[in-house]
Amino acid sequence: MHSIVLSAAELSAAPHASSGRLVPAALAGIALIVVLITWLKVHPFLSLTLGSLLVGAIAGLPMADTVKSFGKGFGDTASGVGALIALGAMFGKLLADSGGADQIVDTIVGRSGRRALPWAMALVGALIGLPMFFEIGLVLLMPVIYLVARRSGQSIIAVGVPALAGLSAMHGLVPPHPGPLVAIDALHADLGVTLGLGVLVAVPTVALAGPLLARYAARWVDVQPPELFTTGEKDEAVKLDKDGEEEGGRRPSFALTLATVLLPVVLMLLKAFADIVLDEGTEPYTVLDNLGTPLIALLIAVIVAMFTLGRGAGMDRRTITGTLERSLPPIAGVLLIVAAGGGFKQTLVDTGIGKTIADWVDGSGVSVLVLGWLVAVLIRLATGSATVATVTASGILAPLVTGLSTGDTSLLVLAVGSGSLFFSHVNDAGFWLVKEYFGLSVGQTIKSWSLMETVISVCGLVFVLALNIVV
Repeated sequence: MHSIVLSAAELSAAPHASSGRLVPAALAGIALIVVLITWLKVHPFLSLTLGSLLVGAIAGLPMADTVKSFGKGFGDTASGVGALIALGAMFGKLLADSGGADQIVDTIVGRSGRRALPWAMALVGALIGLPMFFEIGLVLLMPVIYLVARRSGQSIIAVGVPALAGLSAMHGLVPPHPGPLVAIDALHADLGVTLGLGVLVAVPTVALAGPLLARYAARWVDVQPPELFTTGEKDEAVKLDKDGEEEGGRRPSFALTLATVLLPVVLMLLKAFADIVLDEGTEPYTVLDNLGTPLIALLIAVIVAMFTLGRGAGMDRRTITGTLERSLPPIAGVLLIVAAGGGFKQTLVDTGIGKTIADWVDGSGVSVLVLGWLVAVLIRLATGSATVATVTASGILAPLVTGLSTGDTSLLVLAVGSGSLFFSHVNDAGFWLVKEYFGLSVGQTIKSWSLMETVISVCGLVFVLALNIVV
């Protein structure tokens, strides 16, 4: 097993002040962010900005240098992941509006028996969660979860937890979601390798936290779908044309939809394959390297989806354009939070706190993978935001990746991502979203949703450490 513990000598950035001043600076900055988000309900973008300024002030950085550091980190992160998040949102919106997401759900669930339903729902959650943000995927899947629970006679927990596990694991572990993307950018990890390893970690994690956990969670929390949704949101949302037929009833085929969803994943994995197997400079290597670049892969996927999903569903050019336009406003807040997290990271780096942490890690013998997971867990518990936990932990750990191999750096991204999902509770918007949709009490939500998130987090770390033996 690789000992992924770093020497302080490997870091070139010298601390701006003594550790007695830098550590309180970092802690004060994180504490301010936590208080602003959880107690004063200040937007995370403002909280991260103010936290960065406080870190610089306590660490003794001139205000001009602090602002410069924050601006550099903000700009670098926005340029690194902003376009990817925007393209991912466009792709997800096309998938939803074209009926492609419904086609995937209906096909997989329709071909599954009663005993296989939880596994089918986990697969549906993972496939829908691959290109979509968690909240969008949840809203999209809820009518299906209600329908499947009623038709099968099973508890909503038995079929809902597996779907949520698939959604959540993709959100925390697999790019192009904002959390993994910003961690990849901050830690300078290879996206293709991280994607491949992320899928390897996510598959067994979803199996354990989804269908297997649901068997027991359904006994502890035995509830039926809320009566509020007896008619089904999905049915209520159907629009009819002037002839009384379902508007937009034409949907792309299952095979075409699945191929479109997997296209950017395959392109990025082929790039990782080329990096490992092919000789640099050869024509096949150049082609696969260019096509698998994240920006190019997602851009190709969006353009292809405009035809396979948009035109395949009978959408005209104006409708497709409207779909793409409506996909961008909802992600403005996400982009600002992620970019501000990059600014906070750069402020931490420029104070020299990274070398101080590296000295402690080197002397303690603690694995950087475990440290990354623990830091993300603490921030997740304090703020309730997986994205804030990921961007903040990545910023703290960024100076520690010097000397790590490509595989080890990707595993650190996954360790941080796993930690960012730990024990969702009352300070997490997702907690209340699940509670209200499922019609649960706070206690029932903790025994189902919060437990599931914790299992994902712990299993993710275990599988990351297992992969570290061979990577």
